[in-house]
Amino acid sequence: MNIFKIISLIGCFFILFSCSKSTPKKQAPAVPVIVAQAVMKDVPVQITAVGNVEAYSSVTIKSRVEGQLIKANFKEGDEVKKGQLLFVIDPRPFEEAVRQAEANLLRDKAQLDFARADLERYDELLKEELVSRQQYEKIRTNYESLKATVKADQAILENARLQLSYCYIYSPIDGKIGALLVHPGNMIKANDTQIATINQIIPIFVRFSVPEQELFRIKKAMSEGMLKTEAIVKGVDANYAAQGRVVFIDNAVDVATGTVKLKAEFPNKDKMLWPGQFVNVVLTLGIKKNAVVIPYRALQTGQNAQYVWVVKDDKTAEMREVIPGLRIGDYVTIQKGLNVGEAVVVDGQLRLTPGVKVEIKK
Repeated sequence: MNIFKIISLIGCFFILFSCSKSTPKKQAPAVPVIVAQAVMKDVPVQITAVGNVEAYSSVTIKSRVEGQLIKANFKEGDEVKKGQLLFVIDPRPFEEAVRQAEANLLRDKAQLDFARADLERYDELLKEELVSRQQYEKIRTNYESLKATVKADQAILENARLQLSYCYIYSPIDGKIGALLVHPGNMIKANDTQIATINQIIPIFVRFSVPEQELFRIKKAMSEGMLKTEAIVKGVDANYAAQGRVVFIDNAVDVATGTVKLKAEFPNKDKMLWPGQFVNVVLTLGIKKNAVVIPYRALQTGQNAQYVWVVKDDKTAEMREVIPGLRIGDYVTIQKGLNVGEAVVVDGQLRLTPGVKVEIKK
């Protein structure tokens, strides 16, 4: 009887062990991911930089004479034209100087006329030997001296008139005038006091720097035609882009930074670019044909290389090393390691392991 019980227990254990071995293991749930397909397209070859807008020309207005500022013939921030009257310095002292110079000239001209007549009379007397050569030379010297005095008076009069003209300050360029730095009633020092500044903003320049390694590609692109340049202003609601061209490359590389300075010109007829403003500059060097393109956020960086997660046909994940190329905004070209049409993971990479099942979400 005891032997029968022992055999029965052994049979139960055998049945239980067999049942436990045949029970299937529970599979891990699929990892939800968002994917994008690698596509083939033509992409622009571009260089990006941060630039600073500067005026096409800038003029600081100063007075060339000393006096009291009595009039400003504009409002701050006005558009001014070349030749427009801007300021008036009190002209009365200079008008008086002109009148005095005119009076001196008239006086010396009258003396010159008398000396000329006297010289002509002494010419006749010398021919008749009624006066000595010494007396004649004295009269002649007086005439020449007065003639030089008249010339000096004329120069003084011209200078006085010139100084008077400096009391009226005209705009030397078309542009936008800034804040008034000295208000009417204040005294102005000659060639010292800054009164206002005019900036020409149509057209306008953007100055920026690029790494010296890019200089060869830029010069090559310029030799083949006009180098397309964009200045992009980022706004709260939208971005603004202006089209221009590179007009200047500095004649030396900055050894401290390893960069070279460039300057691009923009028409700026809509006056959206403003001096002192920071903008993003994009130089388009050419077009790369039939490039494999994926979203940039699909690209991951490992210890030895960069890689992407590829979703295979059986809905499993594969880690694939790739060689990236140019970055174009939110996208990047792939030079090697990926084929057109393959699906790459753009969101959910942190939970992936090689061979894991994935669930593609929209």
